[in-house]
Amino acid sequence: MWIGRDLQLAARPRGFHLITSEVTGAVPELRQLAIGLLHVQILHTSASLTLNENASPDVRADFESWFSRAVPEDAGYWRHTLEGADDMPAHVKASLLGSSLTLPLRDGRLALGTWQGIYLCEHRDRGGPRSLILTLQGE
Repeated sequence: MWIGRDLQLAARPRGFHLITSEVTGAVPELRQLAIGLLHVQILHTSASLTLNENASPDVRADFESWFSRAVPEDAGYWRHTLEGADDMPAHVKASLLGSSLTLPLRDGRLALGTWQGIYLCEHRDRGGPRSLILTLQGE
């Protein structure tokens, strides 16, 4: 089985947001699969995806704190500034984290660790809605 879906995520504020249930809800066919893969691709250059802690909101807040300090907006060396102070740092953060995830499926569900969840990493203050492409394959 091969299935492709588009998923539009509502606009979120800057930060790290759990989207696991939105992603799996967009491909209910995964429940029919004994084994497979789900590929998730974000179609933006100022937001990213990652897989991490799904229980404590402190982890998501700490991620935002670390990335904001590691890639500051007020660095004097940014040249690409026409779209706002948060734009170029957002591109760097998105490159560091990546634009896609490929996740295994087993017995009708994502085969994730107990505390793992899919994050939308929104690196802009007002990034707007975000588009994902989901590709499901398996049997």
